[in-house]
Amino acid sequence: MLVRGKILWLRLYRQMLQPRRLAFVEACVIGLVSGLAAVLLGQAVDWAGAWRVHVSYLWPAYLVLPGIGLLGGILAGWLVERFAPEASGSGMSEVKAVLARVPMPLNLRIALVKLVSATLVLGSGMPLGREGPTVQIGAALANQLSNWVPTSPEHRRQLIAAGAGAGLAAAFNAPIAGVLFVVEELLQDVSGITLGTAILASFIASVISRLYGSHSLDLSHLNLASLHTTFFAQEIPFYLILGVLAGLLGILFNKGILASLALNRRLLRVSLPWRIGIVGLVTGVAIALLPVAFRDHAGLREMLLTGSSDSLFAAIALVVQFTLIILTYGSGAPGGLLVPTLVLGAALGYLVGATQESLLGMSAATTYAHVGMAAFFSAVSKVPITAVVIVFEMTTDFNLVLPLMIVSVVAYLVAEKIDPRSLYDLLLEWKGIHIKKEPVAEGLLAQLNAADVMQRRVETLSSKMSIDEAVQAFSHSHHRNFPVVENGKLVGIVTQKDVVNTGSQQLARDTAINQIMTPEPVTVSPSATLAYVLHLLNRYNLSCLPVTEGRKLIGIITRTDIIRVEAERLNGNLENMEPTRTLEPSYVIHQTRAPAIRKGRLLVPLSHPQTAETLLEMAAAIAKEKNYEIECLQVIIVPRDRTPSETPVQTIKSHHLLQQAVQLGEDWRIPVHTQIRVAHDVAGAILETVKERHIDLVLMGWKGNTSTPGRVFSRVVDTVIRQAACDVVLVKLNDQKGFKRWLLPIAGGPNSSQAIQLLPALSSLSSSPAIKLYQVFPPTESKPDTTLLDNCVRFLKPRVSGKVTATPVRASSVPDSVIDCAQQDHSDVIILGASRESLLKQAINGNIPENISRRSNCTVILVRSATA
Repeated sequence: MLVRGKILWLRLYRQMLQPRRLAFVEACVIGLVSGLAAVLLGQAVDWAGAWRVHVSYLWPAYLVLPGIGLLGGILAGWLVERFAPEASGSGMSEVKAVLARVPMPLNLRIALVKLVSATLVLGSGMPLGREGPTVQIGAALANQLSNWVPTSPEHRRQLIAAGAGAGLAAAFNAPIAGVLFVVEELLQDVSGITLGTAILASFIASVISRLYGSHSLDLSHLNLASLHTTFFAQEIPFYLILGVLAGLLGILFNKGILASLALNRRLLRVSLPWRIGIVGLVTGVAIALLPVAFRDHAGLREMLLTGSSDSLFAAIALVVQFTLIILTYGSGAPGGLLVPTLVLGAALGYLVGATQESLLGMSAATTYAHVGMAAFFSAVSKVPITAVVIVFEMTTDFNLVLPLMIVSVVAYLVAEKIDPRSLYDLLLEWKGIHIKKEPVAEGLLAQLNAADVMQRRVETLSSKMSIDEAVQAFSHSHHRNFPVVENGKLVGIVTQKDVVNTGSQQLARDTAINQIMTPEPVTVSPSATLAYVLHLLNRYNLSCLPVTEGRKLIGIITRTDIIRVEAERLNGNLENMEPTRTLEPSYVIHQTRAPAIRKGRLLVPLSHPQTAETLLEMAAAIAKEKNYEIECLQVIIVPRDRTPSETPVQTIKSHHLLQQAVQLGEDWRIPVHTQIRVAHDVAGAILETVKERHIDLVLMGWKGNTSTPGRVFSRVVDTVIRQAACDVVLVKLNDQKGFKRWLLPIAGGPNSSQAIQLLPALSSLSSSPAIKLYQVFPPTESKPDTTLLDNCVRFLKPRVSGKVTATPVRASSVPDSVIDCAQQDHSDVIILGASRESLLKQAINGNIPENISRRSNCTVILVRSATA
């Protein structure tokens, strides 16, 4: 019953953690939190603004308003400068940069600082908006949530976009506009999961805003839908004029913002608190000198939209607000620009409408004021669809739809013709961030699927095995996870950690492993993309994933498999190399089998009689030390137009080579298996043998150079190093005999460790070997850390019969330093470690192991660990 309950709980937990389902749950949470944050900001700003206006009536306005502006600006600037410099400005451009995968901070600290500093700035009377802060706050909260619940980078982008949309929706009480702004400006993605998360988050944020918030731009309480709005064909020229003027003024506004920022950049000696404080002081003085209506920004907008003003008032509002907004934003004050653009558009529209009203007497000037908001917003932000929807959602007046569409498109086209960049793009470029809009191209991880790279031969355990048998299986394998099967179907997976934990659980050693395994493990289908596989590996912190068809296990895929594919892409071999799987499989024409009594197998491909004896001696030394059997392989190549299984070949030389191996095995008392394969490709035959015979280590020779363009060592060696799922030892032999003096450059990592592990066995080929450990440090490093050298010496001394020394050196070139040391010490052998990935990446600028191997006259042994 306990096991069944555990299975049900795991099944429910994994269903909830499916990426799509989890995204929608997170979107609901993001909408809730973003809506509450927007309500909190709105109510705080409204309270502070009402208090400021009230105090200005009790005390002289020419003292109160500048003083409050100065104090509020200084406090806001100090908070931003001290705790979160990223919270300055609107925040909209920063969110767009993060969504474009630009590494910029976006977290809870920024959200809190933005909330408080924006309240101080807006509450002290500076003419900025709250929509920028709410967008950045929503996006920051969403990003923080995605960090708390680990997810893929693409999933995180969608959540951040949903948080930004929720912030905008809550600020304007316009959920559709919030979704459109995400699609049109920020993320520019219309996939199902993006739309779904954005819609959910925006909807919930708007509900919270309607229930608890009171927004100055929420015009429903003004009953604007009942205002008399009309649209006649004769007015179209005036709407076209409004669109042109809005487009031109929008470009001027954008350039003014950049000029103000540049001016403040020259004033870097003035700290941010004082820059914002001075602007607050100037704003306070200007407002004190203007009519009383200018003290309340919300009231100013309402007067323009409801007809409680005249043309002179609108003209003053346009000029004063245009100037103060540019000055205020240039100081770095935390506030948005979207609301100010709506105010400027309303003033501009009112002036055009008043002109039309005096000439034609058709529609009211307030109709043009509403349409002007969308026009100016469209010109500045380059989002005509969002501009239309946001004004329509605020007014719910269908009579405005056609004028909104005409004017927004005209304003957009005029502004786009002069400068196609939106205000937020310009702000990013001013900061040195250039976002290029390139065609979306699927990456390699989205093009390949699990079946392309999975390992088809999988070591498994039976569900009826005991814990003691599982321990034996782990001890005889380099794997850390075993799929558990029952009647050919996958029923679970058991890890080394599961086996180790049995001791603390005091389970009997004869307990079946189905009591400790993870039932119903996470799996993928053969058609799953590598991007999805990597997402699951990261989501559940796994090292491998079983590949199944239904419940039938057909393969397994690991992180190493994915890294290998990425390494091949970096080296350009995915397009140029001939995949071995497209060739016909090799054909075994001869094989011998010795007793399989040891814990692992070492494969030695033999091709040249002059090097076969030395390679076999090395193989025997390693096999004796590690309790391995030896598998000897001789490959006979046939033309591509011939079928390996139907092509007659001569095997006399091959039998002679293999007989040497059998004789050596008898002398060393090591089991030796042999086989001769006929194949089109040597590398393919080696890799097939590795899979079929469960090889743990490949020991192969290399001639020391390659003339093949784009290859590091040679086509065969490069392919085996990249694709073999086991340890690989590559040997370049010189003409001299004997391995007396050994040089081992070390740098840490699994390959150096593997080289050190093999050194006791290899050094046993000579009596009293002299081993020198060698570590190269940069010339600038004053006190090299020799801990690694010391640890290696302690490991080797009790395991080798000769002398072990360690030498740290400073040098700018690793290959030159190693070769010089080998020449000075007359070294016989250099043994190196290098991973398949670093091998291929270093090939671009010169591969270090290949460089040393090619230039040195010593025997060079290269070790590549299976885990590297």
